Amino acid sequence: MLQFLGGSQKMCSGLSRRNFLSAGSLCFGFGGFTLADLLRAEEAAGKKSSHKGLINIFLGGGPPHQDMWDIKTEAPSEIRGEFSPISTNVPGIDICEVFPQLAQRMDKAAIIRSVVGCKDRHESHQCMSGWFPDDLKALGGRPSIGSAVARLQGSVDSAVPPFVGLAAKTQHGPWSNSGEAGFLGAAYSAFKPDGPGMENMKLQSIGLDRLKDRRRLLTSIDTMRRDIDASGIMAGMDAFEQRALDVLTSSKLLDALDLSKEDPKIVERYGDGKPYKYQYDGAPTCNDHLLIARRLIEAGVRVVSLSYGRWDSHGQNFDLVRDHGSKLDQCLSALMDDLQQRDMLDDVTIIVWGEFGRTPKINNGAGRDHWSQVSSAWLAGGGMRTGQAIGATNRLGEYAKERPVHMQEIIATLYHNLGINVSSSTIVDPTGRPQFLVDHEPIRELI
Repeated sequence: MLQFLGGSQKMCSGLSRRNFLSAGSLCFGFGGFTLADLLRAEEAAGKKSSHKGLINIFLGGGPPHQDMWDIKTEAPSEIRGEFSPISTNVPGIDICEVFPQLAQRMDKAAIIRSVVGCKDRHESHQCMSGWFPDDLKALGGRPSIGSAVARLQGSVDSAVPPFVGLAAKTQHGPWSNSGEAGFLGAAYSAFKPDGPGMENMKLQSIGLDRLKDRRRLLTSIDTMRRDIDASGIMAGMDAFEQRALDVLTSSKLLDALDLSKEDPKIVERYGDGKPYKYQYDGAPTCNDHLLIARRLIEAGVRVVSLSYGRWDSHGQNFDLVRDHGSKLDQCLSALMDDLQQRDMLDDVTIIVWGEFGRTPKINNGAGRDHWSQVSSAWLAGGGMRTGQAIGATNRLGEYAKERPVHMQEIIATLYHNLGINVSSSTIVDPTGRPQFLVDHEPIRELI
């Protein structure tokens, strides 16, 4: 069994970090069912290394549904606004002119034009969980989809967290909420690269003794690799043992977050979303977060949530949509192409939506105000039946005229695409009572 030298820092279980690493070593030829054995067994059984994933893109502030996916050409000018519709590659489906690249990928996406069930609240919780912060508040609140998936499915790779939140910090805090763990507790919270966990991984603000302990550990790993190479064992390892060794001696998470390791042409295709305009108290238009999300899913993360832009357009609505929309058009179309080229699109679901829609009538500041009666969403991938628009609003975009889709139906569809049956899956709350994930079934038109 491999021994990693270092201090005897205690873990919650009472084991020292050194003993834990010893217990988790590869056990080359010393009996027991090792990680390499598990990888061989999975390969023999035909199990793919891929997994189902979700990228939840939150458009904080409430994007204007009638200026994005539901253009109202027949409405009067004080409602219709400045944009014209453009045809997509699916006959009969038109979207806003600021999304020409997405229009050519409509066959791989689905639009929901009749989202209902939202409240006039500037918060991401409803798009991250399907619930509101006051639901089961006395118990800690309902968990987000990322936290629930972490609880139900665990990690794909023990070195990679199942749930990552990329939301940049915002002055209005709820817009940068990546999804809360609720009554599940902090153990199932999103890992945030710009939070305390990442600072620790970067070895910043730590004591000298702890730094020395980590250096001893790294030295031990390097020595082990050299010893294995010198003895010829490394050359004789099969691919499974090599993969097992990589799991223990590399950081997939840090690599996934490092865009310097990505093909520069792909980075350029996504763009960076700069200059950041109309940000105010909201999120910047970080195009590269969508690329990082793909890299994280590829590395083993199950759910990635992020906030993109600040869409609270009480004023300058059309200028804001031109700016945010054209940038979203670039990075979202790049993400769809990227996933398809990597044969990941059927396994990864993309959802793009906000907490509510905007008023049909344009105000005196060329803006639109809050409108919780109806909103819209863009979905892609996940093995869904795409190339369709579901639901419809009335001529003025005021309410759902056809096929109202409750926001929990969307969340239920996301769970379904991740392999979780919302009709039977429950999570036990602190009182011992099983709680269903949502109260609605998946969208029948998509699955």
